[in-house]
Amino acid sequence: MSQPAAAAQPVRRQLSLDDYVAGVRAGDRAILARAITLVESRRAEHRALARDLLQAVLPFTGAAQRVGITGVPGVGKSTFIEALGGLLTGQGHKVAVLAIDPSSSRSGGSILGDKTRMETLSQNPAAFIRPSPSAGRLGGVTRMTRETMLLCEAAGYDVILVETVGAGQNETVVADMVDFFLVLMLPGAGDELQGIKKGVLELADMIAVNKCDGDNDHRAGAAVREYKSALHILNPASPTWSPPVVPCSGLTGQGLKALWEHIDRHRRLMHDSGERTARRQDQMVRWMRSMLEDGLMERFQNHPQVAHTLPDMESQVAQGTLAPSLAVDHLLATFTGQE
Repeated sequence: MSQPAAAAQPVRRQLSLDDYVAGVRAGDRAILARAITLVESRRAEHRALARDLLQAVLPFTGAAQRVGITGVPGVGKSTFIEALGGLLTGQGHKVAVLAIDPSSSRSGGSILGDKTRMETLSQNPAAFIRPSPSAGRLGGVTRMTRETMLLCEAAGYDVILVETVGAGQNETVVADMVDFFLVLMLPGAGDELQGIKKGVLELADMIAVNKCDGDNDHRAGAAVREYKSALHILNPASPTWSPPVVPCSGLTGQGLKALWEHIDRHRRLMHDSGERTARRQDQMVRWMRSMLEDGLMERFQNHPQVAHTLPDMESQVAQGTLAPSLAVDHLLATFTGQE
């Protein structure tokens, strides 16, 4: 007796530009997710459609509060963000969390487990969590984080939380795409201050000492004092704002309301001084330049003559028979056709 034929899997309908724009503007989470996948794609036909989509939704972006959240591994970023997201949705906000998963430097794969770590928030209809691989990108942010942020704003999310990998000084790149840069720290300031990078502190709009609950109370108070002293000797990034240091607990929710009030106050002050607008404009130009660099590097690597010559150049440089500077000059001349 022959086995019945397996039921054919339904083919997902291809979406047009109008479909994407209408779905994103309507806050359709499924279409928003597909739109983000589209802008993350490296396929040429997807990139062309993604560019048109981003241009179409651009007038509906820019109103959200963009907050970058970084901190050393183990500081409790996911627990903190889930608690903060719950607080904000309870206040009527729509919250998008862009959680950047570290990619393996060997395989390029990533765990993408943030929805598991934020189980309660992921089920909240007023929240949208998008885990994305960092793909080895400098600064712990995925190549298309900025585009994802714009799509979420166009979908009506008024708070965007960007959780970064927590890889050290390179994390400062996130400050180029957010309005507020929050650094999470652990109690035990003496040890923490030995390892923290000065560049991160200089860009911090606030330091939050997390896990200030239970037996950590005393250590948390000492940590707050130490970080305040550390910030005191640094020049603030803005003449309008002196970065506060606050204790909090993502586990119990302690201090989160006061923390958000600081962020909200920062927004008002930056708006009134004109710094918010200037910062956004500068970020857009930096974004363009970053994409230009990426595009040039991609075209360079895909150039047929460069691809043919590059392995030999690398071999000669590795063996010490060719100076790296001469190799670069030769490769660039090959790329520009000036040889």
